[in-house]
Amino acid sequence: MTASAARPAHNPMLGIGLKVVSVVVFVGMQTTLKGVGDGLPAGQLVFFRSFFALIPVIGYLIYLGDVRTAFRTDDLGGHFLRGVIGVTSMGLGFFALTKLPYPEWIAISYASPLLTVVFAALFLKETVRAYRWGAVLVGLCGIVLVAAPNFSLFSETMAPDHAIGMAAALAGAAVAAVAMIQIRRLVRTERTPTIVVYFSLTSSLVALVSILFGWVWPTPQQAVLLVLAGLCGGVGQLLLTSCYRYADASTIAPFEYTSMIFAVIIGALLFGESASWTTLAGAAIVICAGVFIIFREHRLGIERRKARRVATPQG
Repeated sequence: MTASAARPAHNPMLGIGLKVVSVVVFVGMQTTLKGVGDGLPAGQLVFFRSFFALIPVIGYLIYLGDVRTAFRTDDLGGHFLRGVIGVTSMGLGFFALTKLPYPEWIAISYASPLLTVVFAALFLKETVRAYRWGAVLVGLCGIVLVAAPNFSLFSETMAPDHAIGMAAALAGAAVAAVAMIQIRRLVRTERTPTIVVYFSLTSSLVALVSILFGWVWPTPQQAVLLVLAGLCGGVGQLLLTSCYRYADASTIAPFEYTSMIFAVIIGALLFGESASWTTLAGAAIVICAGVFIIFREHRLGIERRKARRVATPQG
């Protein structure tokens, strides 16, 4: 029996702890990419993030004795599509990260789970009732509050790069929501380690194509940061996957929003960026909407389980 076959005990505090650590590691990844600066193409950033993430991921699978089974798949095309969508999302997001203050970038990224609800209703035909639609609309209003002051339509002094970065961040959040829809399709037939491994492989290969459009030779400092970003990405993915072994998604998901705290602190200390009141207010609205959706999903899950128990014939 492999280590992966053992069923872990339900331990919410451990699950929450792993989630918070994963958030810290992902924030570290984003910080290193922002530290690289805007001198390197987004495709190059995506390649390093994806390729070097394979090191901790495959190392962990070797530890579990799960390498061979991780590469078994019945949906190679679905994994490739996931990789293309992921590269697009990361490319847009990393480009935006080099153009925007860190807290603004984080706040805009919170649009992704809201849009996932919308896309799940449109493409997966999931039932979304009035409460969740209302929360999505409120959350998107928060995103508008963050984004609106950054376009020249609302601010004559806004730098063009800033507006372009905001547009890229919004597009990246939308594509990330599409990626989540593709993951939901994959998890119906594919194992989690398989999805993680093939995503890193396919996104590395797809991002490598961008070398045809011109990569920039990194400085030694940039090279170290790029490799570190990839390693952090792999470790963060493992922690994120592990945390759901010990607690329900509804318990863990709200702790994703702790990244806003780290973003404000890091933006101020490392990059001299201060969060505007519109960014903080908009982020607060989005976070409240997101937590409501998570709570609603949790309540619906309880109701569905009760309904199944009632409907099950008793022997």
